[in-house]
Amino acid sequence: MKAQLTNYRQAPRKVRLVADLIKGKKVSVALEQLTFLPKRAAAPIALLLRSAIANAKNTTSAQEGSLFVKNIRVDAGTVLKRMMPRARGSGAQILKRSSTVVLDLEQK
Repeated sequence: MKAQLTNYRQAPRKVRLVADLIKGKKVSVALEQLTFLPKRAAAPIALLLRSAIANAKNTTSAQEGSLFVKNIRVDAGTVLKRMMPRARGSGAQILKRSSTVVLDLEQK
């Protein structure tokens, strides 16, 4: 029972802070924590978790109360490269990073 979020436009380092909070927890506890977390990545990860729950219900007819977050992995996605003008006609590179989040659920 998996769900995947690709090319989420936030740095993986920031998204991992949110992902590490819900790893190994029951689905209901994880959703409750994500709703009150003041991080920007909390809303997309909550949406991803709801999608994984729906996948679990449709494919294996699992009960929501018996599901827990087995693993959540945040990897680097595509990087947009931009330039910022600097002194003497040179330019500095700006890296706009994105994340790929893979969520695995399992039944107890």
